[in-house]
Amino acid sequence: MRPAIRLGVNIDHVATVRNARGGQHPDPVAAALLAVQSGADGITAHLREDRRHIRDADLERLRAEIEAPLNMEMAATEEMVSIARTLRPHACCLVPERREELTTEGGLDVASHSATLTPKVQALKACGIRVSLFVDPDAEQIEAAAATGAQVVELHTGAYAHGKVGEIERLQRAALQAENLGLEVHAGHGLTYENVGPVAAIPQIRELNIGHFLIGQAIFDGLPTVIQTMLAHINKAAGT
Repeated sequence: MRPAIRLGVNIDHVATVRNARGGQHPDPVAAALLAVQSGADGITAHLREDRRHIRDADLERLRAEIEAPLNMEMAATEEMVSIARTLRPHACCLVPERREELTTEGGLDVASHSATLTPKVQALKACGIRVSLFVDPDAEQIEAAAATGAQVVELHTGAYAHGKVGEIERLQRAALQAENLGLEVHAGHGLTYENVGPVAAIPQIRELNIGHFLIGQAIFDGLPTVIQTMLAHINKAAGT
């Protein structure tokens, strides 16, 4: 039987709300604790270079207070690698980052930047950190990701979530290719109750990382209900 797909909950936008007025409320670490209590398998937090939501102190508290695996999303910069090597989260997901973007807009161009990415991947791995590369479902990018030595690829589902024709087939092909190259396959970006099913049904998917929708829907339904509902959608689609 297929293993259950893990759900990583991204808590960035709890910090976004907190930062809108300053102070300490709502506390992203409290949200992470509640998410784990409600069935989340791990917590994802993106420490951006401009610290627009998650801050260094948030990550330090998450590492100290959360027993579930912590996945640190980060740009592939020397600063972030240094922070990760000190913090030593369970995993790091290297993502592209531009100051002017509202959210991550696409996957890493690993094929064009393998010479600079590979040493960073290896430096993180040397600290016992599991390394993931956030990539578009593109054959060249997945092959390049495997060549860096990363253990995981996270497939960018943004184009699929926006309704691009043929994108679920691209994700299916990419997931199979990644598994054949020895990579564990994760996916995320723009996933909701309505569109998560076809992605969860891809046999090679082992983890989904979802944030914005869960935090937004929690305003209406509460975080425990939202996480449990999302898990039900995922498990139904995956047949687990």
